[in-house]
Order: sequence, then C-alpha cells, then structure tokens
Amino acid sequence: MVRRLLIVMAALLVLAWGVPPAAHAADGTRTPGSPSYTVTLTSNASGSTWAGHESVTFSNPSADPLTEVYLRLWDNYHGSCPSSTPITVTNVTGGTPSPLSVSCTAMKITLPAPLAQNRSATIGFDLSIVVPGGADRFGRDGAYNFLGNALPVLAVRDASGWHLDPYTNNGESFYAVVSDYSVTLDHPSSLLVPATGIAVDTPGTSGRTITKVTAKNVREFAWAAGPFVKTTSTTTTGVVVNVYRVSSISSASANSMMTTAKNALVAHAGRFGAYPYGEVDVVLDNNFWFGGMEYPGFVLDVVSSTALAHELAHQWWYGIVGDDEYNSPWLDESFASYATDLYNGVTGANCWNSVSWQSSAEKISNSMAYWDAHPSRYGTVVYTYGKCALHDLRRTIGTTAMENLLRDYAAAHWYGISTTAGFKAAAQAATSVNLSSFWTTHRIDG
Repeated sequence: MVRRLLIVMAALLVLAWGVPPAAHAADGTRTPGSPSYTVTLTSNASGSTWAGHESVTFSNPSADPLTEVYLRLWDNYHGSCPSSTPITVTNVTGGTPSPLSVSCTAMKITLPAPLAQNRSATIGFDLSIVVPGGADRFGRDGAYNFLGNALPVLAVRDASGWHLDPYTNNGESFYAVVSDYSVTLDHPSSLLVPATGIAVDTPGTSGRTITKVTAKNVREFAWAAGPFVKTTSTTTTGVVVNVYRVSSISSASANSMMTTAKNALVAHAGRFGAYPYGEVDVVLDNNFWFGGMEYPGFVLDVVSSTALAHELAHQWWYGIVGDDEYNSPWLDESFASYATDLYNGVTGANCWNSVSWQSSAEKISNSMAYWDAHPSRYGTVVYTYGKCALHDLRRTIGTTAMENLLRDYAAAHWYGISTTAGFKAAAQAATSVNLSSFWTTHRIDG
C-alpha cells in the first residue's frame, strides 16, 4: 500500500493494547484451512449500512486439534470500543463466542468439540456494518462508501500460535490463507458496487438490484457502494478492467488511469505469472488520505499512475503470494515497490548509496510493531531501502537470475505464504554467490 501520510498517533498504541499470548501449534501447519465464506447483506438507501448473515466453513489441516477459532473484525478499530463498534457480530452458531479483545478486533469462538485433522466445521453469525465518515479504506466520502476489511475473517494459527496482532494505520496487519467467497449484496439500483471477484446483477425488489459476487482463491473481500461513473476495458491478455470514479474526477483522468491499469497488469503478469482472477476493479477518489490500497481484484486509488502500478503489483505480492503483513511487511511492500520501479523503467542505480540508518535496530525486515513506534521511517526503510535492496540483489546475482528467481518464487508460493527465510533460501539457490554478507549489509533478518 502506498501511504502519502503516516499517522503518528498510532505509534505506541501497540504497547497498550495487550495482545493475548500465543497458544503454540506444535506442528506449525497454518490453520484453519480452505475457508469458504457465504455472505448475504442488504444495504440502506445510501449504502452506508449493511445487515445480514455470514457463515464460514473451514477445515483443520493441522495434526493439532482446533479447540477454537478467532474472527478478526478489523474495522472495529474505527469505532469506540466497546460502545460503538461499526462491525457487530451477533447470534453466533457453531461455537460459543467470547467478548471482543485486541481493541474489539478479535472474537474468540470456542468450538463445541475439538476439530481433528482434516475434519471440517462451520460457524455462522448475523452481521451489521455501519460505515464511518472519512475517505478511508473503510469509510464514507459523501455519497461514496468504501468497505475494505468490513467482513469478519478467520485468524491464522501457525508455528507462532494465533496471530492476533493489533490494527495498524501505518501499513497493514492482515494475514490470511486463500479463501473462497460467495457474497450477495442487495442494494438500491442507483448504487454501483465494485467488488473483489466476478459480479452478476439481477433485479431485486422495486428500485433495487441483487449483485452476486463470486471470488475464489482470494485472501480478502472488499467492495464499495455509490453513484460511481464506470468505464470498462480489457487488457491484451484478456483481463477485464473496470474503473469507477467519483463525480469530482474527470473522464480524462479516469482514462489515463485505465491505460496505466491495463499496462501495469500486463507488465506484472509478464514478470511474475499470469493474473488469475480475470477482472480488476479500480476505484478512484482523490480525497483518500493515502495514495492507494489493495485488495484482491479491487484497488482504491487517488489519480496517480505510480500509486496504481504499485497497488496492482500487490495483486501478486500479498494477494497471490501472501505473507504475514504485520510481522514481515517488507515481503509485500518492498516487492511491490520494486515491481513498480521495473514497470516505470527505474533501474535503482546507486540508490543504496543514499541509505542512512537511524539506529542499529532499524532493519528492512522489521515488523509493524517497530514501524508503529517509528512511523516517520516506515516509508523510507520498507519502501525505498527495501526496493533498493532488491535492485542490489539483481545486480549481485545478475538480471536474468533475478527475473527467474522472482518468477519461480511466485510460482512456488502461488496462493501460499512467503517468508523471509523462504525468500532468502530461494535467492541463495539461484546463484553461486554467497549471499550471507548481502543480507547483513542490507539488514534483512529472518
């Protein structure tokens, strides 16, 4: 995600939020696995509130039984916990809910019996969403509503235990295995609803439309609702691109962003593998306080070709090749920034010469806990130093080896999870050059 501004007020909240201690999973397998979400929601006249039902069926691929699962209600960070949380879960079935924790962004649901390996279970709940004011990834800008991270999703348990990291406004806290979504949105016909996945519209009751969206092998689901102006085109590789703009953005700007979207998708696919989702929705609003925000097949952006190319690179680096964004943000942000440089023809020549570390603790591979405590350095180190390190890696192992490394690494982790140790091992396997000193010099630990 490209951030134009960094919010300092979030800097030290991590220390005060009291994340529950992790319960370690012995075999380290990521679980719950293969989540399949079914959601039915009905909006009010403006698309600013939604209510309905969500259920999720999941399996347990781990040899260690699942005694509970956690829902992440990320956008309750925007509310006043506990009195006015914008995401409300009630009438839970398939388990027993506990009170919200982690600033109301986590709900533990105890299963009725331990779920053994390769067995499946389903939980369901009624869901209410109230979009807060403000042009944000979850927010309302006049008649336009943006619903990023509005659907509760299952937390991941791995070798580190349950991942119940706090929300961060400087970057992302998200970590999910790929999932399938079937989402039905009942809304006024005057509102367009760009969304993750492929949508089919049918008439609803008088003056309303039923939009059914199907999305497979995605980590998240996001949508927007408002009186957008929509244009559609197709890339040379057959990907449908829809650009939705608010009324204050000109058609010329939208057309320019359409060209960028099509060109960037083709370029990224050529480097990292064919885009698998068939469609991308780009939603433009210059009132966003950030440059852009990515979700699978769905991008929020200001009118900026560089920001859009970056967000579309995230379709590969986090969307397809996932990672733990809170603990290893460089694995998607540095890679998306490097991909953007390649798209723009930027070689990164001598960029490492401008690196100046603020302290011995500052590293490209630091977690968001560190960057929330040092927010002014996040963009410089993770985005700029991170992409410079990848440019340096290309010069160290050779351009062809680097191209093959990224293409092969993406293929090997397609719909999976990247780790720093995994990438370092893959890079070492791609060259006869000993990279030990490279990682030390570039402060990439793991």
